[in-house]
Amino acid sequence: MNQDSWINRNVQRLLPKSSRVKSAVEAVDSAGEAPKKVASTAANNDMAGLSVKAVGGQRSTRERLNATLSQGDEALSPRVLRRILQELHAVIDDRVSEVEGGRRATELAAWYTGATPARRRDMWLLMSEMFVADPQKVKAAQATFAAAVGTPDEAAAEVHYRRATVSPRRRLLQRFSVDAEGIRFLVNLRAEMQASLKGDKRLQALDVEMEYMFSTWFDVGFLDLRRISWDSPASLVEKLIKYEAVHDIKSWADVKNRLDSDRRCYGFFHPRLPAEPLIFVEVALVDALAESITPLLDESADAADLNAATTAIFYSISNTQDGLRGVSFGDSLIKRVVETLKAEFPKLKTFATLSPIPGFRQWLGKNAAAMIERLDAHDQAELGRAVGFEPVTASHFLTAAETALTLKPSSAVRHMLLRCAAQYLGKETVQGKPLDPVARFHLGNGARVERLNWASDPSAKGQKQSYGLMVNYLYDLKRLDKHREMLAQGKIPVASAISELIL
Repeated sequence: MNQDSWINRNVQRLLPKSSRVKSAVEAVDSAGEAPKKVASTAANNDMAGLSVKAVGGQRSTRERLNATLSQGDEALSPRVLRRILQELHAVIDDRVSEVEGGRRATELAAWYTGATPARRRDMWLLMSEMFVADPQKVKAAQATFAAAVGTPDEAAAEVHYRRATVSPRRRLLQRFSVDAEGIRFLVNLRAEMQASLKGDKRLQALDVEMEYMFSTWFDVGFLDLRRISWDSPASLVEKLIKYEAVHDIKSWADVKNRLDSDRRCYGFFHPRLPAEPLIFVEVALVDALAESITPLLDESADAADLNAATTAIFYSISNTQDGLRGVSFGDSLIKRVVETLKAEFPKLKTFATLSPIPGFRQWLGKNAAAMIERLDAHDQAELGRAVGFEPVTASHFLTAAETALTLKPSSAVRHMLLRCAAQYLGKETVQGKPLDPVARFHLGNGARVERLNWASDPSAKGQKQSYGLMVNYLYDLKRLDKHREMLAQGKIPVASAISELIL
């Protein structure tokens, strides 16, 4: 410690408490994004006291950067936190080349790989909070643009404003991507960060920036559509087992069945992740609209006759990278697969899904009473007699639904479950989009709700999600744009068989 530091620290101790806190605040304010001075120990102790009141016991990133000692369960000490920040700034130093910046980013990535989860989180916070666009430049550029609207200078002012709003964080991410493994590193980093987003809003800036960058880097124009078959490398086939998200793969025999001669599996691949399918779809080639998942997953069943195949059933679509959440390429995948299948099998006329209804049971648990109220007196009485209680209540109905797989075709409970499922898929929306996540995906791609299938998925998972119900979404290639337009207007496209069931 030099003489000036020693004098400053001991003078601070002689000041009243309020003055010491004020000095600490001024030290933080003057430090900026790359602090050069450290507040005194006494001042930081008082700042810590303020922080407890302000943010529930956790110091902000700026407070930690201006501190001397660690506090509580902070992962990185203030000294190491400052060093990591300096190294992050060095990555985007204007005086170094893209290659050198990439090399520095690679070194930081190596440190990150060996760091604990808590220390990794500290790096996320630095990347999210300390690399923001200059607010003064943004404000000035915005004012200039507003003044230039309607004048010959409008276009140039808009360009200047857009450039001012670009954060240094974007350049930082670009430098990380220079290395051959850089994009994989960033995708994994964002995947790891997802669990912390709801609990810490400070990370949202980094998450949104990464989503924006990934939407560019993973544009479908840069992706390769590849067929995955039984002859593909074992390491790739193993990825199907790992990432299958709809119907769990239980064995190698199960995999082989899904890759048999009457099946097709396609995935999108990125040049920087050549052995990782970003998303894949499993397709069964059959002669009619599939109504149950059981025969499709039957390992002992003979392969279907491809010469008789008229229908392609998309029965499983799985995204594989949590780090690419929000980056959409499912629409393009289905389009490309349809084109590929039509070229190989000209007789194919129908393209549809056999899809789960993952949100139905939870939704019905909250809305059963309202659905019963929509019934007329006759139907309410019939439902009451079926469950053994009149007047029927939501709890009576839901209890009877627990044995859905045993219900006879004429059962009023069964009919009511179908009507509720039709309501859920055909009417229920959130912010103008279908409430069910799978419906949101397929309907957003231009499909329509075609048919409900009873006891289509008798597995424990199927019963837990939707009482065993599944749905066919039809991709009518001539009406995809019409269906998208309907959805944009808040109308869910459904077949007549579905609309007749809606209450």
